[in-house]
Amino acid sequence: MDNITILDHPLIKHKISMLRDKQTGTNEFRKLVGEVAMLMGYEALRDLPLEEVEVETPIETCMTPMLTGRKIAIIPILRAGLGMVDGLLSLYPSAKIGHIGLYRDEITYEPREYYCKLPDAIDERIIIVTDPMLATGGSAVDAIGQIKKHGGKNIKFMCIIAAPEGLKNLSESHPDVQIYVGQQDRGLNENAYIRPGLGDAGDRIFGTK
Repeated sequence: MDNITILDHPLIKHKISMLRDKQTGTNEFRKLVGEVAMLMGYEALRDLPLEEVEVETPIETCMTPMLTGRKIAIIPILRAGLGMVDGLLSLYPSAKIGHIGLYRDEITYEPREYYCKLPDAIDERIIIVTDPMLATGGSAVDAIGQIKKHGGKNIKFMCIIAAPEGLKNLSESHPDVQIYVGQQDRGLNENAYIRPGLGDAGDRIFGTK
């Protein structure tokens, strides 16, 4: 699966281990999710377009590279994906934010959409879809499908932890989407939760049960 990048930076590995610990409280968990997203963002944004512009330094005038082209759109899958937004904004503060709301049917485990609001000119933007956990992949597949229906083309997906089942599903359903993963875990349990995972990311980010 050529469109999958599993990151191996020691800082990402360390922070994910802290996220896994059930003793990690809400405040620390929320901060760690943002930090991991920022570290992952360096890799995901590696191909941002540049152009040479003229800048006057204290010494002389020179040509130097700066970002060019249409701005980025960050689209979290609600609600847990919101936890990754601030980390990416710290790298690219002018990014536009969209939202896609999905929930998982407790019986079928299939995603159900309840909200979709995307930035304008979505077809011209580099789009980063965020969700901390990629379990079955159903929510990500559906969310990216919705973005494509609205004209989105240049799409990347970022998750902190993924199950092999979800990676296979997403990669095969959207082979044109680059997938960035902090850690691939063993698999899913009978309730479609990632093992060993870190529990329900949304509950741990927002302090709910």
